[in-house]
Amino acid sequence: MERSKKSAIPNYMAVMANQQLSRCKIASMMAVEDSDEDDVIWAEHEILRKDFNKFYEENSQLNKITANKEFNTVLDALKINSTQINNYKPSFSYLDLKVKLAERVSRYCHFCEKACGVDRRYEKGGCGVGDPLIASEFLHVGEEPPLVPSHTVFFAGCNFNCVYCQNWDISQQPNRGIPISEENLALIVGKRRSEGSRNVNFVGGDPTPNLPYVIRTMQLVKENIPVVWNSNLYLSLDAMHILDGFADLYLTDFKYGNNECAQRLSGIPDYLGRNHQMAWKAGDMIIRHLVLPNHMECCSKPILNWISENLGLEVVLNYYGTVSSSLPCIRLWRNLPTSPSK
Repeated sequence: MERSKKSAIPNYMAVMANQQLSRCKIASMMAVEDSDEDDVIWAEHEILRKDFNKFYEENSQLNKITANKEFNTVLDALKINSTQINNYKPSFSYLDLKVKLAERVSRYCHFCEKACGVDRRYEKGGCGVGDPLIASEFLHVGEEPPLVPSHTVFFAGCNFNCVYCQNWDISQQPNRGIPISEENLALIVGKRRSEGSRNVNFVGGDPTPNLPYVIRTMQLVKENIPVVWNSNLYLSLDAMHILDGFADLYLTDFKYGNNECAQRLSGIPDYLGRNHQMAWKAGDMIIRHLVLPNHMECCSKPILNWISENLGLEVVLNYYGTVSSSLPCIRLWRNLPTSPSK
């Protein structure tokens, strides 16, 4: 994929500056056919997903807008007047289709690779998440420089059980939050945008168990704002396909260089690199890597090699060290295994 030499996250930067429409804003304007048959809507989505990416990546009006081009250029390309942008909505859109598919996935939950299979309308998932609960939302200034101030929305609950999690008080306590309706959260997103947020940043815990809620919320947001999916990226293939064409930037935690460490330290089987490849093709990306003590050979070096071989050298990578093991938030730090063989 061709990337800008000036920025490894060019689309995100353009949306942030309101020079380009976000992916979910474009998706909300694309008219598609509706159906009640699962096979039909999945097939329709797959065709649209490929066409959408081609349109977004190849159309110069959307992907290569520079500072001397006006935002209305994008609207003209879509045959939409700037005064109509918040009112324009087809009877059934590509974004509506994504909501419908996400709700289908929740009925036999397989948002992540654990695939617990419960009907999330009536039961909590294997991660312990039921109805979406927000632990906090605020303008965060501690993220990477291109992101701040970032409107972070922290969900309670996570599909990982990391023994070293710094946010364990919300990630491992999925009931530690409050319900906020999609309508109210959409208003909050707009308010934070007016206060200077550069993006809306869905995080946790992890946002994965709450995918339908996130998309429904963005259906109602009037403002043009980039969506940051801040996640461990341990999503199923279906969930990754739904995210494709919705998220503008993937802010991912690439934790392990092998499955054994992933199973032992986070309780997850079959830790995959596949989703990082898919996310790299589907949007902009920033990868975070926490360097664990004595996991340089088994995790950090293999991850760096994998990134170099599979994603190239233009990806934005932020690696950081661990916090002090004396802090009370590190529950099991002293028992952290040092390598796959120990």
